Amino acid sequence: MADRRPTDSEREAVEQALDRATTVDGAAPLSEQAVRALRGHGDGRHVLALDGETVVGYAVVEAATDSAPQIAEVVVHPDHRGRGVGTRLVDHVLDVPAARVWAHGLLPAAQRVAERLDLTVARELLQMRRPSTEPLPDLTVPAGVSVRTYRPGDDAEILRVNNAAFSWHPEQGGWTQADIDERTAESWFDPAGLFVATPADDDTRLLGFHWTKVHPPAGSDPALGEVYVVGIDPAEQGRGLGRVLTLAGVRHLVDAGLPAVLLYVEADNAAAVHTYDRLGFTRFHTDTAFARR
Repeated sequence: MADRRPTDSEREAVEQALDRATTVDGAAPLSEQAVRALRGHGDGRHVLALDGETVVGYAVVEAATDSAPQIAEVVVHPDHRGRGVGTRLVDHVLDVPAARVWAHGLLPAAQRVAERLDLTVARELLQMRRPSTEPLPDLTVPAGVSVRTYRPGDDAEILRVNNAAFSWHPEQGGWTQADIDERTAESWFDPAGLFVATPADDDTRLLGFHWTKVHPPAGSDPALGEVYVVGIDPAEQGRGLGRVLTLAGVRHLVDAGLPAVLLYVEADNAAAVHTYDRLGFTRFHTDTAFARR
């Protein structure tokens, strides 16, 4: 194992492994955040599994914070599986107490690694999907509330609402302006797909927002819409704004001609899962974070 940042040629090899694994497995092995780390964002730790000079596996590790343990994500090139590469990588990155490693889609190979290393489930994240052919309920905006799309002057309020709504969340909490700037610079960003709710008499103060995203075709999936982030100011909870904003964004993605919409939600967030159930979302697969016992 080589604990170092990949060279340019090694990074290209890792990206090829990611593309190949996504095609073979039908699920991306790394999250958006991990891919951004691979491409030089942040200060994550990088681990390369090498066979001579050939990259056969890769892991990226985010350092522990006050609100989250050390978290790793791993990919093994499909052409080099069955040789213990994944087991050695996972064992290598679970090197501090409470460290976790994500298995996206909980594929059979990941389950075998977890069994070999006697790992336990520490967290589960559901991916839910709904086909665009299913009818949607009417969008009814509460009295005294307006829903519009993003304006550049909204950034400070998006940060305020996001960090209040996700103060507990290990990935989504603690955003800075740099996090917004990086995402609005991405090719997938569409200001017409970022919805905000405001008081009807003050369209500069945000009550909540829904940031949508469109994924290009990958593996066996066609282009898909995503309920990327829904954040509601904690002071405005209980008004049904989460459902209203989610529905506004889903309608936008359906109207764009996308065949389905996906989202991620913590498996133990019963209220959110119930909301999405009522909007026609069903469980598609589960991402599982494993830790040592």
